[in-house]
Amino acid sequence: MTKKTKKSTEPTTGPELEPHQIIIRPLVTEKGVHYTETANQYAFEVSTLANKTMIRHAVETLFDVKVAKVATQNRRGKYRRYRFKYGRTKNWKRAIVKLKPDFRIELY
Repeated sequence: MTKKTKKSTEPTTGPELEPHQIIIRPLVTEKGVHYTETANQYAFEVSTLANKTMIRHAVETLFDVKVAKVATQNRRGKYRRYRFKYGRTKNWKRAIVKLKPDFRIELY
């Protein structure tokens, strides 16, 4: 007889990252500024190792706000030409953070 093992219900977490290691920089673009003004959403470049709960915790601790929703996108690096060779930029992750209605972040 084989022994059945119980699956762990604890979520798998990645490496322990500090909040300032998770949020790399805010993305200030035309589309991002439009979302900030109309929908109270902010875009950040984040660590590729971070998940949504880590991003939520980092934004709440760094900016002292309450987060309603987090959406992430994995962005592929683009092919670029460097002198006589072809290279590629690095892959990166973007997080779009929606805040609760009473909160705002002053980025600029």
